Amino acid sequence: MARAKPAKKSSRNDAPDAIALLKADHRQVEDWFEEFDKARSDDRKQDLATKICNALKVHATIEEEIFYPAFLAATDDKDLHHEATIEHNGAKNLIAEIEASSPDDDYFKAKVTVLSEMIKHHVKEEEQPGGMFAEARDSDMDLDQLGEQLAARKAELEGESDEGDDTPPPRGQRERGETGRVMKSGR
Repeated sequence: MARAKPAKKSSRNDAPDAIALLKADHRQVEDWFEEFDKARSDDRKQDLATKICNALKVHATIEEEIFYPAFLAATDDKDLHHEATIEHNGAKNLIAEIEASSPDDDYFKAKVTVLSEMIKHHVKEEEQPGGMFAEARDSDMDLDQLGEQLAARKAELEGESDEGDDTPPPRGQRERGETGRVMKSGR
């Protein structure tokens, strides 16, 4: 299996610049989608689907909270910004469906496959020449500073979702917290 390439480090510290960090996330999720396609056991499929969904939720959050607003402010490219935001909304809806199901669901594999196709399209749009990342590099965005912010927020979000336990709660044993986010039961 191909491993994600290490993100390009910024000159300020050891944090990757914003685009390198986001691209490294893309490569990791692509790897997990490939593993999902090859997985034979339902447990492995569930584990990979959970990893994919969690990673995409964190990735979408850091893009929407930090990268996209900075991109819009620096470039005023509302078309690219709005398209990316709408693509995120579609992916988040499908992620919620995947999280509410399991490999026992006849549509589980199809949902993960369609999510993979949606993400491939979104990644292509962001990474292609003339895409959001190229436009960001050509702007006056401080990608090193944004990379630091993205890395810090990503670590914070991953800490919230992990809290020392990689196993998702059993299906049907999730509850919504005050923020509306799905939380593990027993908190």
